[in-house]
Amino acid sequence: MEYRRLGASGLRVPALSLGTATFGGAGDFFKAWGATDSQGASRLVDVCLDHGINMFDSADGYSAGLAEEILGGAIKGKRERVLISTKVTAPTGEGANDYGSSRYHLLRAVEASLKRLNVDHIDLLQMHRPDYNTPVEETLSTLDQLVREGKVRYIGASNFSGWHLMKSVGASERYGYARYVAHQVYYSLLNRDYEWDLMHFGHDQGVGATVWSPLGWGKLTGKIRRGQPARPGTRAHDIAGTGPAFDEERLFGIVDALDAVAGETGKTIPQIAINWLLSRPTVANVIIGARNEEQLVENAGAVGWTLTKEQIARLDEASDAPPAYPTWSQREFPALNETGLPG
Repeated sequence: MEYRRLGASGLRVPALSLGTATFGGAGDFFKAWGATDSQGASRLVDVCLDHGINMFDSADGYSAGLAEEILGGAIKGKRERVLISTKVTAPTGEGANDYGSSRYHLLRAVEASLKRLNVDHIDLLQMHRPDYNTPVEETLSTLDQLVREGKVRYIGASNFSGWHLMKSVGASERYGYARYVAHQVYYSLLNRDYEWDLMHFGHDQGVGATVWSPLGWGKLTGKIRRGQPARPGTRAHDIAGTGPAFDEERLFGIVDALDAVAGETGKTIPQIAINWLLSRPTVANVIIGARNEEQLVENAGAVGWTLTKEQIARLDEASDAPPAYPTWSQREFPALNETGLPG
């Protein structure tokens, strides 16, 4: 397994980690993603470790905390071999303070996650979503306290806007608080919005991307093609109508390009889609999901080889999309962007 530094930190993380949104299956939404039980989760953790995947990502909002609880049981006796990443800010109750990034909620949420995971510290704690109601100084001072107490090793964000990230990093530097080193982002061949602004932020400020849903909300598996809709029982079918918007014809064009590269490499379409992400600037880690051992082993095969420059260029062209303002304006002046980054 390839290991990469997480942003500007000294922490090295595997190129792939296992997401646990499929653990538990509580409620209709998470049931559509998967319903891996304790026994199945233990097996998946063992398979991951056999393939060098020793990082596991969860959240207190996954199946109302059940995913963390199942993960905690699955890593029992293996804690020194694994890295645990989890997220907070999602609602955990009906109370007025049972969500967000306030000091009140963060301290309670972290204690609850530690208990469910049955660990004494979290290796990477991420704010699941930005909380525009709470001053960033309150959030970061609380996170800094948790780091100093040894309950958290590193901190990160998830699904943040560029301005909110920059404001947070500025506050950390101003007051000497622990600094975000990771940003968990949605990024795939199907949706490349991350490149327009957030990738440039990550490159400039040393914040590494940990990518969620690398197969475009289940649409880049090769099972959806022209005249071939998603089949019942597949993730793409079961969560249809959710997720970001996309152009269907563009999806088919991307799958055609993936198919062509698959024929040249002998790799599967999911493996190529994930490998393309691993070639992108600022990407430290790609979070893979798996309902079963077969899917996990296939996704693990996305590392250990590289696409050619020509193949990457072909995938870039097939997945290119008109960017939002001001990126489209900036593209008119390429001499002003010598970083080599997209956008």
